[in-house]
Amino acid sequence: MAEYKMKGGVTLTDADFERMATEAEAGVYPGTPGEWIVCPQGRPRIAEEELVVVTCKVPRSQRDAMDRKAEQRGETRSEWMRNTFAAALGM
Repeated sequence: MAEYKMKGGVTLTDADFERMATEAEAGVYPGTPGEWIVCPQGRPRIAEEELVVVTCKVPRSQRDAMDRKAEQRGETRSEWMRNTFAAALGM
């Protein structure tokens, strides 16, 4: 039976995966929220509350300037915008 070493150091076997699949199909999810086994994949949460999309149009030159500022700070455009908005709102 094959063994698989997970990133966090946990070792799982084929039998473990079969058991977890059977439980998941039955709607049984072990552990508590936040543990690796039930933690959703993807990027880490950036806020505890629901995130919403805000869309606005700006001239290309402003977009390019935002990208340069973000790059100078080692941020993505989205990170730079969130940080700039938070600072402007005093949050």
